[in-house]
Amino acid sequence: MTPKLLLQTLATFVIGALILGLLLFLPAWTLNYWQAWVFIVVFMASVGFIGLYLSVKDPVLLERRRNVGPGAEASVAQRLIMSLAIIVNLGLLIFCALDNRFRWSPLPAYVSLAGDVLVALGLFIDLIVFRENSFGGSTVQTFDAQKVISTGPYALIRHPMYAGVVIMILGVPLALGSGWGLAVLAITVPVLMWRILDEEKLLKKDLPGYTEYTQKVSHRLVPYLW
Repeated sequence: MTPKLLLQTLATFVIGALILGLLLFLPAWTLNYWQAWVFIVVFMASVGFIGLYLSVKDPVLLERRRNVGPGAEASVAQRLIMSLAIIVNLGLLIFCALDNRFRWSPLPAYVSLAGDVLVALGLFIDLIVFRENSFGGSTVQTFDAQKVISTGPYALIRHPMYAGVVIMILGVPLALGSGWGLAVLAITVPVLMWRILDEEKLLKKDLPGYTEYTQKVSHRLVPYLW
């Protein structure tokens, strides 16, 4: 791990924590929002651990993960998908903070703590995926020397990283104490399914052996369901 990469990882951690704080505490209009404090600690600790792990074990993958956002995508469909994902996720955080402020749909403390567990679990699943697949970048593309991964979580479903994302997103509104925030899944899941279907078109075309892999592992996101 180079000093430059370590500094970049730490800077990303600090900036991410500040942005989360602004998105949550400003709409809530209070610092007395314990669910937000716990969520920020859990989320940033999990993301920070993943970043440090990759900076030591797989810095190439870490660089690929940094290449993120609509502008990094090659296709128009994926640019639109990523734009929608960013809007929905930012909107979710702001809505949950407003929910806390106006007490629209408060949840018991134990539900919020269970949500934090789901957030950490979803990110832990993604860490397992990164350990198994060094080509798990943030954009939909193939890389030189890339091969089909069919071991570990990929032996169960074709897109385990996105499964981790769904679990994490499910945990966010619970962690932030917003029952109505769960409604965001009605948008997030279809957008994620759209991304998966579009991504598989490219993988079948550009990644040798992927079509055969889809015949072996039939479910994309949820075992025995889809």
